Amino acid sequence: MFFRRPLIVALCAAGLAGLGAYAWRTNGASFASSVQAAEAGGGAAEQPVLVELAQLSARRVEDDVAAVGTLVSNESVVLHPEMSGRVAAIHFRDGSAVRRGAVLIELDAAVQLAELQQANAELALAQSNARRIEDLFARKFVSSSARDEAASRLEVARASVALARARLERTRIRAPFDGIVGIRKVSVGDYVRDSDVLVNIEDIDTLKLDFRLPEIFLGRLRPGQMLEISSDVAPGETFPGRVDAIDPQVDAEGRAVLLRARLANDEGRLRPGVFARVRLIVEERDGVLMAPEAALVPAPGQTQFVYRVEEGRARRVEVRTGMRRAAEVEIVEGLSPGDRVVVAGQLKLRDGAPVTVAQPVAAFD
Repeated sequence: MFFRRPLIVALCAAGLAGLGAYAWRTNGASFASSVQAAEAGGGAAEQPVLVELAQLSARRVEDDVAAVGTLVSNESVVLHPEMSGRVAAIHFRDGSAVRRGAVLIELDAAVQLAELQQANAELALAQSNARRIEDLFARKFVSSSARDEAASRLEVARASVALARARLERTRIRAPFDGIVGIRKVSVGDYVRDSDVLVNIEDIDTLKLDFRLPEIFLGRLRPGQMLEISSDVAPGETFPGRVDAIDPQVDAEGRAVLLRARLANDEGRLRPGVFARVRLIVEERDGVLMAPEAALVPAPGQTQFVYRVEEGRARRVEVRTGMRRAAEVEIVEGLSPGDRVVVAGQLKLRDGAPVTVAQPVAAFD
């Protein structure tokens, strides 16, 4: 019994040594096979990256700039009486259309009418006296000074009639232009003074739009440029307009230039005072290469690059960009029409990596 224990220990040690040798041979052979396979095949095969592509093409684009502004009437007037008096008649309905020269409000004109009648009577008397003096002068019964005095009195009488008519006319408030009247501030019987507000009148068949742009655009602005106008009062619609005038003075505080545009409003969809968004078309250019903004990958510094797919592999290409609009960017340098660029999946890419297209290439034009 004493001699068997060393024998058992020796047999166990020999068995463990044999197992270790077998494991070393097996793993070593497998490792050697892997190394040989790698050397023969040039390394393990790289898995392709799933990406989405867009094919670029050149097209005509419009350089534009956005701004906001406020619509104003083509013509706008707040009517005041030219003299004090009591309102005798109102000849319009609130919010109605009126024609130029139409009498809107009449003040009590009893005094002015009496003055006109008196002036007409004096004119008739002066005319009669002037004819009689002229006849007497022709027969040498009066001097030339008497004739001149009669002619002078006649002119004074005529001037008195014109003055009385003007005072009578001032009791009638007329529309200065075709337009739409607002809500009146007076009623029949009110006593008004020359500082009181009667009603406003607006010409809205054509509207003006005042807006501002940064001074850096000054060299590219000119009257006649087209613009598109939109407003929350007409969602989903755009209205064409045209730059009418550019203020010659730049605002020194805001460093902005004031522009005024005009737009037709025949249907009356828009109203003065409405907030509006402006898209001013500064220039139209042909052959501009546009790419989706999603294709751009920022790099350290101020450089940007895209992945262009060539023969199934992604190639990193540095690009120079221009204008941006609506998720698009102009490619000034680095790409050509027909190039296919990656728009999704860039995070897993490196230069030269194989790619698999997730879906048919979309033409971007």
